[in-house]
Amino acid sequence: MDPTVRCSTCGREWQLTYELEELHAGNRAIEQFALDHHRHTGHYPDNVSPWTATCRACPAEELYLEERPAMRFGRTHARHTDHEVVVTGPDGEQETVEGAHVTHTDR
Repeated sequence: MDPTVRCSTCGREWQLTYELEELHAGNRAIEQFALDHHRHTGHYPDNVSPWTATCRACPAEELYLEERPAMRFGRTHARHTDHEVVVTGPDGEQETVEGAHVTHTDR
């Protein structure tokens, strides 16, 4: 049985057959659906909250569903631009990336 995703904002639920069979998303099917849903509706399905990496010096901002790629973006952007990047988790906890250094900050 394929996984199901619900969105109370849309009042719908979807089986992820398309993501599994057509997109071959495998164990990333829920993530692929959630990112596509946000791209097309402006909100995430139920129980999905993004990690946000925001540059303090330029308009660069990226959303991720896992911490690792958000931190990677923060470190890479800071390293190449020498800008500070704030990575905010779904719980609101923040980390600031400066160059190669990461510091933990509260909200």
